Amino acid sequence: MKTQIFNIHALSALHVGTGQGIGLIDLPIARERATNLPIIPGSGLKGVLRDELRPDDSKDRQVWLSLFGPETKNAEDDPFAGALMIGDAQLLCLPVRSLKGTFAWVTAPWVLRRYTRDLQLVGMEPPAVPTVDENNVLRTNQSTVVGTEEQVIIEDLQMTAAVNDLAQAWADLVAGQVFGHDESWQKHFKQRFLIVSDDEFNHLVEHATEVRARIRLQEETRSVARGALWYEENLPIESLLWGLLGCSSARQKGHDVDADTLMKELSRRLLPLGRCRLQLGGKATVGRGQVHFTIGEVS
Repeated sequence: MKTQIFNIHALSALHVGTGQGIGLIDLPIARERATNLPIIPGSGLKGVLRDELRPDDSKDRQVWLSLFGPETKNAEDDPFAGALMIGDAQLLCLPVRSLKGTFAWVTAPWVLRRYTRDLQLVGMEPPAVPTVDENNVLRTNQSTVVGTEEQVIIEDLQMTAAVNDLAQAWADLVAGQVFGHDESWQKHFKQRFLIVSDDEFNHLVEHATEVRARIRLQEETRSVARGALWYEENLPIESLLWGLLGCSSARQKGHDVDADTLMKELSRRLLPLGRCRLQLGGKATVGRGQVHFTIGEVS
């Protein structure tokens, strides 16, 4: 099995839902059961990638079939499983409103521990995960979200900030993973990167997502139809997520290709820039779900 990290950068509000909710929000986003952290299910992500990367060239098509499996109409005649496996995308940094610097990219030690586990699976050695006390926040030395007397105000939280070498190291690592060689976006990220405590991050994940009211108008009067008001939850624009992408050897008869070769083909031919623009989730016709999907360089 060849494994690689992928990253997702939301370029618009992102709604990957779970159907009708039972609370105040009619259409909530998908979340993990235990942690309540937002996710993008790997099944949906794989389906979108399958369609987006569908090639015209016959040589690339054979690679595509090996990775994603046969067309539905041919599945009974030539059944085999695709070699590509995509896990759920997990929240890495949540963008939240900030009194200074417009907004901040916020993460927490628990999230970084999970990210560390996956980075180590692909052979990387990330920095140590720092400890953060409640009502405190760790920042980089070039932060633009810090006010007077080292105070940071994000959403309804007021905390004391401190420059931290590990926060700087994590900002450098995440900026490189998500934004690649785009130095301008790397700089913006490092200026807004904060690490808060796990409890405060949970509070933000619960209360700082984006909720939009939607209505349906009556065609004749252009007024709101009776009962046609509902609320949709979204991950806000600039949200950052990560996940694991795995590749096994090809399972198609007569096409004996190892996992390493298939992963390189995915990276070099189907994703030649290591990045593609995808449409994920629902509400596409109202501008939701535009993302950059990025995988690291495959050696």
